[in-house]
Amino acid sequence: MNFIDILCNFQYWNFLIYCLLSCGLCFSILLLSSILGGKSRSRYKHTPFESGIIPVDELPLNISIKFYLVAICFVLFDIESCYLYLWSICIAQVGWLGFVEVIFFILFLLFGLIYLVRLSLLNWESPKDF
Repeated sequence: MNFIDILCNFQYWNFLIYCLLSCGLCFSILLLSSILGGKSRSRYKHTPFESGIIPVDELPLNISIKFYLVAICFVLFDIESCYLYLWSICIAQVGWLGFVEVIFFILFLLFGLIYLVRLSLLNWESPKDF
């Protein structure tokens, strides 16, 4: 087989054309928006603006680390719910083996949640000093 025969029998031409067209569309949209988009050169362009109030001074923003930990745990459990949704769509094809696998998956999530509760990661109150 020579190179021409391989190209003629390439199975993924549709996928390759789709990828090239979508990349070309994204590039052309970004290029056109940079060319045709408005450009503002005012003095207030890069100043912070919130609710029409001009900030007077800088305020230190102290956010508890617990907020970030809970946010990360939420994202993790949210992604697992997406996996469970996809599993529920194809439940007929995966059969009993897929059902057993998802039971282990849910148990793994449950043990992770119990671990987080035992670490008191989900408690917002700090422990009281005695």
